[in-house]
Amino acid sequence: MRKQDTAWFVALGAALVSGFALVRGRVRVSALFASGAVGAAVASRRWSRAAKAPFPYSLRWILDFPHPISPDLLRRGVEPSEGNHVLEIGPGTGRHAVRIAQCVAPTGTLDVFDVQQEMLDAVMRRADGQAVTNIEPALGQAGERLPYPDTRFDAAYLVTVIGEIPDPDVALRELRRVLRPGGRLAVGEVILDPDYTSLRELRARAEACGFRFIQRHGSAFAYVAQFEAA
Repeated sequence: MRKQDTAWFVALGAALVSGFALVRGRVRVSALFASGAVGAAVASRRWSRAAKAPFPYSLRWILDFPHPISPDLLRRGVEPSEGNHVLEIGPGTGRHAVRIAQCVAPTGTLDVFDVQQEMLDAVMRRADGQAVTNIEPALGQAGERLPYPDTRFDAAYLVTVIGEIPDPDVALRELRRVLRPGGRLAVGEVILDPDYTSLRELRARAEACGFRFIQRHGSAFAYVAQFEAA
């Protein structure tokens, strides 16, 4: 488990205890645990910035909980349609992959790219379980050259992943390379994620790498930023 994940669990636990103590009328105890929750949350963010690493497969059970980036919210940023070729970086266990693949079927494809083979295997198991056959997995690091030709894809997306990549600028430049001109890039972020990237920072990075910001879908708590390859 990453240090930032440990600190995040500590922050969550302290916040829950703080809320329970407040309900019981123990204000001082509540304030003490609330301070601890804030401190742990700050440590989680700092460690995430200092040591970027992928979300561990050992915590995959978290991905089964309802997610603030809903399939409908993501689709508004990706705009997948039948026949599209789409790329997902960091698919986790396939929460979004299967639905996007269904949107572009039968002639379109979804390529999923991840640094952990276990995650790719989980995606393919989920796809097999739902009779989805148009997903192609590939193993590698997103902060390096992607194994795809120039202008291969109509759209690409990442959900709570950009902050985990050691060199996000390289990743964004590579995404620009593999997207066709006018292709869509959707980046989903949730503010409670220890690897959260603000919209302001994301826009600055993406625009410096050849993308044009289109709009934000969702809220400040959970957003999908839509870009276009210039």
